[in-house]
Amino acid sequence: MFVQVIQGPVADARRLRAQMDQWVRDLSTDSGWLGSTTGVTPDGTGIALARFESADAARRNSERPEQGQWWAETAKLFDGEVTFHDCTQVHLFGRGGSDDAGFVQVMQGRYTDQQKAVDLMRRSEGALRELRPEVIGGAMCLHSDGGFTQAIYFTSESEARLGETRQPPAEAQAWLDEVASITADLVFFDLPDPWLDSPR
Repeated sequence: MFVQVIQGPVADARRLRAQMDQWVRDLSTDSGWLGSTTGVTPDGTGIALARFESADAARRNSERPEQGQWWAETAKLFDGEVTFHDCTQVHLFGRGGSDDAGFVQVMQGRYTDQQKAVDLMRRSEGALRELRPEVIGGAMCLHSDGGFTQAIYFTSESEARLGETRQPPAEAQAWLDEVASITADLVFFDLPDPWLDSPR
C-alpha cells in the first residue's frame, strides 16, 4: 500500500468536499485507489490521506491529464502552501482505515527510530484494543525524511474524549512512555466530520 498525504489551509471546506466527491465519482475508477480519509480541522487545516495499491499506481494516476485538470481546480481552494508526503511504508493496525469512523485524529511528527516505532505499535495492538475499545483501527504512514503521519479512527469523538480520560495500566503506560521517548515535534489534527471514501 502507498499513501499520499496532502495538507494545507482551506479557504472553502464546502467546495473542497464537492471536489473530493467529484474525484471519487468521475476519476477513481481504474486508478488503483483503495480509499481516502479527508477533512478540515476546526481551525481550517485541510488534510487528506489517499490510499493506493502502490506508488506506481499513484504515479500513473497523477500523470493522467484529467487528474491534472482536477488538481488545478482543487488547488485554488487552499489558502496558502499545500504540502505533500509520499509514504511507501504504511503499517495498519486494527481494521485500518475505516469508513465506519465517526471521528478521525491525525498525528504528525518525527520518530528518532522508525523501526522501533513500528515494533512498538505491533507489540501493543492487543493492549490498545483493551484500553481503548473505541479505536476501530489506524494507519502509520512513514515519511522518507523520518517524519510520520498517523491516522486513528474512532467510533465517535465523544467516546474518543472519554477514552482519553482513562488511566492506563502500568504496562500500557510503559509502552506510551517508550513511544514518547522516540517521538518529536508532535502535532494533532482533529477531524470531527471526516469524509471517508472507498471504491463502491
